[in-house]
Parts: sequence; structure tokens; C-alpha cells
Amino acid sequence: MKLADFDFDLPERLIATRPARPRSSARLLVAEGDAIRDAHVFDLPGILRPGDRLVLNDTRVIPARLTGQRHRDSGQGPVSARIEVTLLEPRADGTWAALLKPLRKMDIGEDIVFSPELSATLEAREDGQGLLRFNLAGEDFDAALAQAGAMPLPPYIAARRPADAQDKDDYQTVWAARSGAVAAPTASLHFDEPLLAALRARGIAFTHVTLHVGAGTFLPVKVEDVTTHRMHAEWGEVSATAAAEIAATRSAGGRVIPVGTTALRLIETAARDTGAIRAWEGETDIFIYPGFEFRVTDALMTNFHLPKSTLMMLVSALMGRERVRRIYDHAIANDYRFFSYGDASLLIPPGA
Repeated sequence: MKLADFDFDLPERLIATRPARPRSSARLLVAEGDAIRDAHVFDLPGILRPGDRLVLNDTRVIPARLTGQRHRDSGQGPVSARIEVTLLEPRADGTWAALLKPLRKMDIGEDIVFSPELSATLEAREDGQGLLRFNLAGEDFDAALAQAGAMPLPPYIAARRPADAQDKDDYQTVWAARSGAVAAPTASLHFDEPLLAALRARGIAFTHVTLHVGAGTFLPVKVEDVTTHRMHAEWGEVSATAAAEIAATRSAGGRVIPVGTTALRLIETAARDTGAIRAWEGETDIFIYPGFEFRVTDALMTNFHLPKSTLMMLVSALMGRERVRRIYDHAIANDYRFFSYGDASLLIPPGA
């Protein structure tokens, strides 16, 4: 299985840099078996069945992109220079792993000042990352970060425009609850309160799980034989309540439909050991590519993904490579908007 098997040509004009407004007005490509039809996200209540269950990732994106001034004493007086920081994940020792630009010019022990309230010290370097210890913790840290930080937009958006105040709303789901992600579960960005109410009225149920999406989600696959690729690890949790709700839906004949690849990867991780969904917590590096046996997922709502990405491999595992190729050909021919702020697809395999 070669990387080129998951490649396609995407016109640059189809890369979305702003979301649809209102959120649920985004277009929705519905692929059910071999049939493809065009709809909108607000049509979901009429497309799904009573008794279906949507699995939602309730992670909250932190404003992880910071710009500060590094300060040190050169021996001939203080030296100050601009530095850009993207937070990646907190460590057990209280430090944060982060990407620093330029990391190579910084000395261990140097301070970075982001605002009058927020600063950090570089304590170590590790695998091309810096380990930062901030001057604040807990709610004080969260409040200062909210003021000083910007949303960590994906590289394909950030290359076209800087993050702004609107992104703090746009790049966050309406049910975000548990802080820790540095990238959004983007399929979930299409939901708003009127749509959620309409789905409830239709008899569609919801289950919340948590997977803190890491910056590794944007790392390219660098191996030609995709089966040798190794995924980045991300922390997640399926509570006992969530596992019971999903199991009950399956027992009753309803469909379990994760909203987004992050929710899918998490529930499939939680079913690896026994073949059935169970409570689970920890780090997952599950890699889903064609040949994968799905044990929980019946269908998937997801955005349109980057060529040669692990997410293209995941949707190909669910729907089949040739079927996904037809889906993407249809999306491009009909001007669907791609990637994080783009349109969505509902992928329903044959027989689901």
C-alpha cells in the first residue's frame, strides 16, 4: 500500500480560510454505499434515523500560539528578540512541550515574556521541541493564555492569513468543555444550537468523549509504504457512561456515527482489546488504513482531507479506496470547500 494511492489534485481555490455562516449552512456530501448526493449540514435531521447516536469530541482548543520577547544577559547587557511559540502538550512535571521559533538561538534558562502577566523559562530541549515552565498555573494560567494567545490555525490557513479574534469562536465547537487540544475536531464545527435541537427532536442521541487533538495531526506522512508509518500519540477518554450509551445504541440496532476522525479513532481504540466498546483512558496512536476492522463505527461525518494524509487513509478504510476517489472527484467537480473550515461529508458504508 503506497502513499501515492491516497494522492489527488486539489485546486487551491477550494481551500477554505473562513467557515460557512451560520455553521450548519455548510454543504454536506452524503455518500451512502455507492450513491452520492448533495445536501447541507442542516439537512442532517432528515438524513439520520431515530435511534442513531452521534459521538462528539468535547475537547476544547487552547489559544496555543504565542508571540513573545526572549530576554537574557549577554554579559554586555540585556538582549531581547522576538520568538514565536506553539504549545503542544503539558507534561507531568508541570512544563509544556512547545515548538519555538527560533529554538536554536535560545539558551537553557532564558525567559520569554508574552504579556505583563504571562512569561515562561526554557528548561530543556527535546526532539526539536522546547520544554517551557510558565510563571502561572491553573486558572491564572488559563486566563493569561486566553488574553495573550491566538488560535493555532492549521498551516494551510495560517499561510494565507493570520489568526484573529473571530477564530476564537469559529475554531471552537459549541460543546467544547475540556481544555487541551491544539487543533479543533473540525467536523464538529458545523453544528450549532438550532441543529442540535432539531436532531434531538428527531430522536438522534449524543455521546461526548474526549480526545485532545495534537499538532501531530498536521504532520505529513514521509514513508512510501504507509503501513510503516507511526502515528503521534494523543490523550483521550471514553467514560463508563459514554461506553454504556454507545453499547446500548448498538444493542438496540441504532447506528453509532462519530463526528470527526478524532472521535472515531478514540472509540475504536476503546474497543481494541475486547472487540466491544468499554471505558478507556490513556494515549492512543491507533493508525487506521485499508484493511482495518471497525468494531464500533457504523458511519462517519467528516470534512474533506489533505492528499496523502493519514485521514485519507482512514476514510478509505471505512468506504474503500475507489469509492473515496469517486467521492472526492465529485466534491472537487462540484466546488466543495476543503479542510478545517470547509464543507462536510457523511460517509455511510454499504449495509450500514
